[in-house]
Amino acid sequence: MRDFHLPGRSAVLATNGMCATSHPLAAKAAVEMLEAGGNAVDAAIAGAVLLGFCEPQMTGLGGDCFALIAPGGDAEIVALNGSGRAPAGLNAEDLRAAGHDTMPGGAAAVTVPGAVDAFCALSERWGRKGLDAALAPAIRYADAGVPVAERVAADWADAAETLTGAARDRYLAGGAALSRGALFRAPDQAEVLRRIARDGRAAFYEGEVAADMVASLRAAGGTHTEGDFAATACTWGDPLSTAYGDLELVEHPPNGQGPTALLLCNILARFDIAALDPWGAERAHLEAEATKLAYDARDRFLADPDHTARLQHMLTPKTAERLAALIDPGRAMDRPSQTAGAVHRDTVYITVVDRDRMAVSLIYSIFSSFGSGLASDRFGLLFHDRGRGFTLERGHPNEAGPGKRPMHTIIPGMLRRDGRTIMPFGVMGGAYQATGHARFVSNVGDFGLSPQAAIDAPRCFSTEGELRVERGYPDAVKQALADRGHRVVDPPTAIGGAQAIRIDHDTGVLEGGSDPRKDGCALGY
Repeated sequence: MRDFHLPGRSAVLATNGMCATSHPLAAKAAVEMLEAGGNAVDAAIAGAVLLGFCEPQMTGLGGDCFALIAPGGDAEIVALNGSGRAPAGLNAEDLRAAGHDTMPGGAAAVTVPGAVDAFCALSERWGRKGLDAALAPAIRYADAGVPVAERVAADWADAAETLTGAARDRYLAGGAALSRGALFRAPDQAEVLRRIARDGRAAFYEGEVAADMVASLRAAGGTHTEGDFAATACTWGDPLSTAYGDLELVEHPPNGQGPTALLLCNILARFDIAALDPWGAERAHLEAEATKLAYDARDRFLADPDHTARLQHMLTPKTAERLAALIDPGRAMDRPSQTAGAVHRDTVYITVVDRDRMAVSLIYSIFSSFGSGLASDRFGLLFHDRGRGFTLERGHPNEAGPGKRPMHTIIPGMLRRDGRTIMPFGVMGGAYQATGHARFVSNVGDFGLSPQAAIDAPRCFSTEGELRVERGYPDAVKQALADRGHRVVDPPTAIGGAQAIRIDHDTGVLEGGSDPRKDGCALGY
């Protein structure tokens, strides 16, 4: 139980259904969908698409998504890959010849947006109310406007200068970032959604909307064609999992970094984490060292599913055992080599559980803050820059190429126990997400924390040769980490953001947690 003398959040408890996400209006829209007879899929789509207008710097129709769906009861979890592919004209050799040794930004980094196709497929296969009902809240708010929330306003100001051309006209006011409380409206995107609600995916990937996106990208130097858009198709698959104590961590397979979270948990399972001070230097050190090793494996092996050849090697117990043996409990290692592309923190996550205990864990992103900084001329659709997740290293599995999906940082997660789904969860934060999943699982499994307490707890992250340590850690711990050889720094912003819903199958109670590092909340009914 939390200390009620101190600021904090109580758990949200309900029995019929619940949503946890990073903006209150999206959580409310999802719960209203449940109350109207929709299921978790209808509600997740309603909330996720609305997040593109509540947090346009984080996500939108020009982005990608991944989802895990637990249909309810003991049914197997299903994975949906809604990430788009590079246009047929993308050529790594051409980019290297132009003087690039890493993926450039701009139109070259825009892979075809995959989220809309995934939402349509998700609704058709699992939804109850239909796509028109699921998109109605986002259409209403895109027309009427959403007041800019506090964290959103801070992010907007930080990234305003990345917007160019039509995107400046659509996402700035008089050349300046929208401030807290200002209304953000996107009526042209509302029209796109009305067309999708009426005609399905074809309204986005064919015809006038697709032509607008292609013309805008080609004018910015892209190689995209209308054929690239028409060919977009999400894919269904089976998730991956590993045991951590009595929990089973379920992750999305590549091209997301779900296997990195699994490897990280497998490494940490070789240590008695539960015996340590949860907020002490020793646990932080072990997590940092395991992160370096797991992310090095990620950067070597993960790519488009058709090009990821050493997945089983990455996940075998012997690999985790050998990597754990490399960790010196008293000294930080040098950073392993890294070959992956750019990584960023801008993502939204939503989880919904309905009265039948269908659970959805969905993550939706445009990668960098405001994505590529480019928007389409006619409809103002902001393009992500997921292509920056490619590498230009010749022969690498994740080398940029036509029709390939880049390695993604975004991953939805779920926890199971004894064959039953007990907690859909997600941790936003770009590259941090795999470490964030492992930290969350350990907080729950090793230390018995509630979803809200596990989310509230302080975080640290080893990345780019630094150990970024939130202010929730005392100075003595930071000094102890520095004494072990870590370059300890304050992170530029709070690290990531998380959402989770615990399902108590015995009592029928749902328990939601939502990260105070964001503007959102958990809501139930």
